[in-house]
Amino acid sequence: MSCFHKRPKRTKSEELLFQEHLKKIAMENGKRLGLEGDRDLKFLLTGGELIKVRSGSWQKSRFYKLQEDCKTMWHESNKTFKTRQTFSVDDIHSLRQGRQSEGLQKHTNPSAEDRCFTIIFKGRHKHLDLMAGSADEAKKWVNGLEKIINNMQNLSRQEKSEQYPSHWIFNCMRKADKNEDNKMSLKELKHFLRQINVEVDDTYAEELFKECDKSNSGALEGSEIKHFYDLLTHREEIDVIYKKYAQVDGQMSSRDLLNFLHNEQREQVTLGNAVKLIEKYEPDETAKQRKHMTKDGFLMYMHQQEGSILNPAHSKVYQDMRQPLNHYYISSSHNTYLTADQLKGPSSTEAYIRALMKGCRCVELDCWDGANGEPVIYHGYTLTSKVLFRDVIKAIKDYAFKTSDYPVILSLENHCTVPQQKLMAHHLASILGAALVTEPLSDATPTRFPSPEELKGKFLIKGKRLNKPDGVSGNNNAMEVDSVSEEDEAAETKENDQKAKPKKSKIKLAKELSDMVVYCKSVHFGGFEHAKDTQAFYEMSSLKESKAFNLAETAGTAFIHHNMDKLTRIYPAGSRTDSSNYNPVPMWNTGCQIVALNFQTPCKEMDLNQGRFLPNGACGYALKPEFQRDLASQMNPGSLSKGPWLQKKTLHIMVISAQQLPKVNKEKHNSIVDPLVRMEVYGVGADNTTKETNHIENNGFNPMWNESFQFVVHVPELTMLRFLVEDYDTTSQNDLIGQYCLPLTSMQNGYRHVPLLTKRGDVISSAGLFVHLMLLDAQ
Repeated sequence: MSCFHKRPKRTKSEELLFQEHLKKIAMENGKRLGLEGDRDLKFLLTGGELIKVRSGSWQKSRFYKLQEDCKTMWHESNKTFKTRQTFSVDDIHSLRQGRQSEGLQKHTNPSAEDRCFTIIFKGRHKHLDLMAGSADEAKKWVNGLEKIINNMQNLSRQEKSEQYPSHWIFNCMRKADKNEDNKMSLKELKHFLRQINVEVDDTYAEELFKECDKSNSGALEGSEIKHFYDLLTHREEIDVIYKKYAQVDGQMSSRDLLNFLHNEQREQVTLGNAVKLIEKYEPDETAKQRKHMTKDGFLMYMHQQEGSILNPAHSKVYQDMRQPLNHYYISSSHNTYLTADQLKGPSSTEAYIRALMKGCRCVELDCWDGANGEPVIYHGYTLTSKVLFRDVIKAIKDYAFKTSDYPVILSLENHCTVPQQKLMAHHLASILGAALVTEPLSDATPTRFPSPEELKGKFLIKGKRLNKPDGVSGNNNAMEVDSVSEEDEAAETKENDQKAKPKKSKIKLAKELSDMVVYCKSVHFGGFEHAKDTQAFYEMSSLKESKAFNLAETAGTAFIHHNMDKLTRIYPAGSRTDSSNYNPVPMWNTGCQIVALNFQTPCKEMDLNQGRFLPNGACGYALKPEFQRDLASQMNPGSLSKGPWLQKKTLHIMVISAQQLPKVNKEKHNSIVDPLVRMEVYGVGADNTTKETNHIENNGFNPMWNESFQFVVHVPELTMLRFLVEDYDTTSQNDLIGQYCLPLTSMQNGYRHVPLLTKRGDVISSAGLFVHLMLLDAQ
């Protein structure tokens, strides 16, 4: 039985024509990306040899080339049955020029620094370490790919979906074209429909095929395929909305658009704002001159930032960043060095880079004595691998402020002897330099925290300290301080049925390291009254989740007041050896700032964390509500009473439709998703609830629900809304298709597009929900 379909051999003249055809396609796609005539793009389309680096002994030359769609990278492979391999530029998370990965640092010579680069992929795909023939070639590869990525992101959603079919649809078309003749037969059409997640019966498929086959050739090509695609992407629900407001010659005038913005979107805008939207999104020049918006322009607007569920004003830093540091929630990571579980998982500088690139502003470093006098970072008393402390600090220095300018806190769990502590202090000072805060920002004795704005581009050390930061002296090079036992989760675990090592009550601390702790001195938590009477503002405690949740339940108001002038860090229990997470929302409800989660674990809790820090430019800092900052406040999340926090609302959600949901099980060709939408509300106890739609059978391409739901919300300023799209299954747990989460205070009313993210928080290209939302005062 043959498994191969060979393409009919072309003659020389046919091959020349075919190559010319490919060049035209590449030129057209380059033009759409705004890269017409770009030298770096031409270089990628020509391709070249690169050395793929896997280890010291596995370094092999491979040919890489950008395909004519300007979205797919092809490379040769010596694997049996895999002579061609591709990956989408959409799948690239970032590029790093130089020896910036652990693999390249370990397996290549420092002299090759300017020839190396790394491609980092979204999700859990392994990154690609490559070495070019020259520094100039490496630069062209990186520059070319970065230009494509940036320009693809700048393309409007409408351009992507109509003018330039998304990568997965393009790939499905290619796969369906078995004989590679750039045409689609009826059989290939049926295969294509299944690939794009649409199931149709034979009669409908034949009717659709005949409607598109204008040339009666028995195959679709060129504009016929485009017409076929348009039929599939027709949006009936958009037609209905547009028709309701298009009152002038079948089009929306600027006044019609303003009525839509006022009545449906509940936006307080002027006629001038409506005209600007027309100027920005209307593709028809004649309509634009008349200050009209056609249906194409309306659809384009609906898919842009202005039509998104997230308030566009909140997509950049919009909050007051001059409040004291403790007035903010701070995106925080636990055991940041781990990429998997906490017993045998690998430690890596890559884990720090990924957390920082996700906007994390507080990272954890478990420091232990290492070989050759060099301190290492790993999960103590376990089989997790070790990584050099200095390598971690270098990685943090390089990536700390790529996505946010606001300060990064280095939370030190110090288990090192004095000599290696001194080396830690040396590495911190020499690598971080002037960016490391080693003394109060003002000459006067500090009485409160500086603001994130004042600390831009700075690093703060959290750890033990021998004396006060205002200069109370101590002549000893090392002194004993209280143990870090409360934060030492490793001591709570057992490995190989051996009893964990006992916790020490004292640890010697090097003065050089101690002096670097200024605003985040770690102290034992002795209760709220004790803290109020004895703790300085810069002295902070770390609480295990079980203790913190108990305090939230039994002393919610006191917890909130404690966090009005001090920082509190919460961390997962040591029993979470699988790196699972606790629900961060109750901790934010009590005003805790550093709610540390395992960033390496994709889960609902990480979705909530990403949602919490999505607004305010995703800068890693979110200003707490005023009732969590005002000393007169008596708010208790567990027992609601009257106060400024109590603003009872009714949230109306109509789930209308979804577009281009990806297949969950790509291995099964006959698999079609049966999508349903779940809406989850998280906030104070009285507000937590979940509701879901019915499932739609066999349609992941354009399912429609038109189902309405109501939620009662008591404290909107603490409420999160999470959308979850799942593939319904009667016999097993539903599979995740996509999710999206945001604070209720950043949600826009009206008809809105909801982008969908993977379980690891990456945007799913072209997929989304279409909903209608309304947050109203409760009757």
